[in-house]
Amino acid sequence: MTIEQQFAASVKTALQNLYGTDAGEVRLQKTKKEFQGHLTLVVFPFLKASKKPPEETAREIGDYLLREEPAVAAFNVIKGFLNLTVAPQRWMELLNELNRQPRYGICLPAKESPLVMIEYSSPNTNKPLHLGHIRNNLLGYSLAEILKANGYRVVKTNIVNDRGIHICKSMLAWQKWGKGITPASGGKKGDHLVGDFYVQFDRRYKEELKALEAGGMSREEAEKQSSLMAEAREMLRRWEAGDAEVVALWRMMNGWVYEGFDETYRQLGVDFDRIYYESQTYLEGKKKVLEGLERGICYRRDDGSVWADLTAEGLDEKLLLRSDGTSVYMTQDIGTAKLRFDDYPIDRMIYVVGNEQNYHFQALSILLDKLGFAFGRGLVHFSYGMVELPEGRMKSREGTVVDADDLMAEMIASAREISRELGKLDGLSREEADEIIRIIGLGSLKYFILKVDPRKNMVFNPKESIDFNGNTGSFIQYTHARIGSVLRKAAEQGWVSPGPLSPETPLTPKEEALIQLAADFAAVVREAGETYSPACIANYIYDLVKEYNQFYHDYSILNEPDESVRLERLALSAKVAEIIRSGMSLLGIDVPERM
Repeated sequence: MTIEQQFAASVKTALQNLYGTDAGEVRLQKTKKEFQGHLTLVVFPFLKASKKPPEETAREIGDYLLREEPAVAAFNVIKGFLNLTVAPQRWMELLNELNRQPRYGICLPAKESPLVMIEYSSPNTNKPLHLGHIRNNLLGYSLAEILKANGYRVVKTNIVNDRGIHICKSMLAWQKWGKGITPASGGKKGDHLVGDFYVQFDRRYKEELKALEAGGMSREEAEKQSSLMAEAREMLRRWEAGDAEVVALWRMMNGWVYEGFDETYRQLGVDFDRIYYESQTYLEGKKKVLEGLERGICYRRDDGSVWADLTAEGLDEKLLLRSDGTSVYMTQDIGTAKLRFDDYPIDRMIYVVGNEQNYHFQALSILLDKLGFAFGRGLVHFSYGMVELPEGRMKSREGTVVDADDLMAEMIASAREISRELGKLDGLSREEADEIIRIIGLGSLKYFILKVDPRKNMVFNPKESIDFNGNTGSFIQYTHARIGSVLRKAAEQGWVSPGPLSPETPLTPKEEALIQLAADFAAVVREAGETYSPACIANYIYDLVKEYNQFYHDYSILNEPDESVRLERLALSAKVAEIIRSGMSLLGIDVPERM
């Protein structure tokens, strides 16, 4: 039982005995730093029962707790707020409770736990992964780890958009201007090579439109008359018809991309339990759409295209099949959802997709429900904000995106430079230094992105993300390494992790605050799972690290003459280090043992 739960139960007993009322749920909050105490009870909800002013009600409850609850050492009243001071012995009991739980705050899934499927990444095969994909992958992976820590079984899944007009543009450009180049002959990752041809198609297409407009056409007329776009659409039609030549080209270029994606995923530290491909799911989606057409859920327009009218649900009419019979994303998502629920007994389906697709998922949920899928209305769209650079938004067609590979390499290079300047690599072998630099660089990238509320847009500034002082991953990593150094020196002096610590050990206010904050970890993990917010974990770990560094600065650990205090401080340091590791692991971030 936590101290909050213990005090809440005692408050309920006090209210029953003092005023003859069952107060329902009693909530306590941390006392503000400017006031004396550890936990605060707001008494205003109890005034109707007490029939007394706020200050008198608070004093009566405080007097009762001081008499009847041994864990209450003192109290003070500020208007309608009852500030309670926890007895030092109770803090030591709490530290002993924490030390008895080697994975404190983590609830492992059981066989009967609900199954959650989380979709993230969802790349197109016409370009490499970029900064936007990094935020998506980090959020999806972290959410999966957080839900597992809350006791859910989790399936991490990816849908690869490997067909459609986008890949046909890259394919056509390679066919026209590639001169047979391959990743091996060009010395370039396959996803980057294919992305180059996507950019080249867009450049040539714009040149064609400009020439047509110069000849007197409007922009709309030029787009209709574009031979390049017509060829791309024809290539898509031939692919869906199973044309052997087009399919062979598609397989070759997608193979290049998959190899590139896998390398990026490994470097980023994310993975998947199951990967679906649009080329394998869109036919199932077309089948369901045509069934919907027969049942009157969808309708066909004069040009042959198939639509769903969602105006009764407050949306608009949604295209499901183009006039030439080719599919759109919605068609694919319908088919993918069906196959996933066929493959797994999913209790909850979560899509990690940017907020520009909010409308799409509203429509998908309604369409699945109309098509008879019981899971349709229960789909969860984890909608997150866009990530931009200080210079503004990125554009794939114009080649102005920041490639994920380039960004990770830049972060590692920056970590190397800053670590050398600060002397943090002194005494390490080349192999150790390289591994620590990689951990720092990628940890800084991940933490900077994940500390932001996922629902908000954000600006990623690489220069701000690596700083050994401040709300950064490297600051947290350095603190963990600092604790590791203390524990190693203690071990060299013969210290081993102790059994129960003496409850009579004297504590400073900073130690009490640190124990209280460490104990909050379990509640923070629950909150992060309930709100789908890795930022809860990130900012909690930062607060814990700040509190520990203040304690470390003010009090000696290894040179403390009182053995019971020294043992308590070492045990507390070890528990803080464990929570840092656990919390950062939920964010997909490694922490080095030394820096």
